[in-house]
Amino acid sequence: MHYKSAAALSATALWRQTTVHSACESGKSPKPGFIMATTEFTSCSGGRDNHKRIYRLYREQGLSLRLKRLRRNKSAQRRQPQPEGLYPNHVWGMDFVSDSLFDGRRLRLLTVIDLYTRECLGICVGQNLRSTEVAELLNAIALRRPLPQLLKTDNGSEFAGKMLDKWVYERGIRIDFSRPGTPTDNATVESFNGRLRQECLNENWFMSLEDARCKIEAWRIHYNQRRPHSALGWMTPSEFAEKSAGCQNMQPT
Repeated sequence: MHYKSAAALSATALWRQTTVHSACESGKSPKPGFIMATTEFTSCSGGRDNHKRIYRLYREQGLSLRLKRLRRNKSAQRRQPQPEGLYPNHVWGMDFVSDSLFDGRRLRLLTVIDLYTRECLGICVGQNLRSTEVAELLNAIALRRPLPQLLKTDNGSEFAGKMLDKWVYERGIRIDFSRPGTPTDNATVESFNGRLRQECLNENWFMSLEDARCKIEAWRIHYNQRRPHSALGWMTPSEFAEKSAGCQNMQPT
């Protein structure tokens, strides 16, 4: 059995009286901050108790709060707004779309668009997509075409972390973040995602993750090869990309 001295018991009683008195005066639950509680308690005890005893009593009364570690939600680099794509593979845009499987399980999609040709370069489908999946999709696209000079994204944690910063730095790619609450900064990708939802996600039931991947990839191919685009003079993205193939050789220096 653990015994407390008379002084300790007296200190505990005084502590409780002090915290309750403080709570009654403030009109709130008895959870004063540690510094305020230390000041009040030391004053009441005539300075006989040090901060270690006060801290122990503070914890025993269940007054300690777990401090949340602040998460960095911005990239380390300073960003400036950048123009839309001027030629193929000049600027790619990325964004996430949320949906669900037939049984309600979460479904997330990462879309990557060439902002000049309007081609959908890839769609990653999963339930929990992180910065690792972002890098993997970009690496897969890089196997069949040159990487861009600039990436446009929002400030999501998957895009604003150190991993993507490192990935673009190692490849000499700049990155431009849209302003918070301003989807028009990445309007081309937002428009594409609206078509994806209207023409694919809202028109299909996805029975499994693999089923979702197959149906979404089939729609992506159809979008690139068969769907005319008003901004491209009613050509498909693939037709416009083929016509614009020489533009990349005439890019400004």
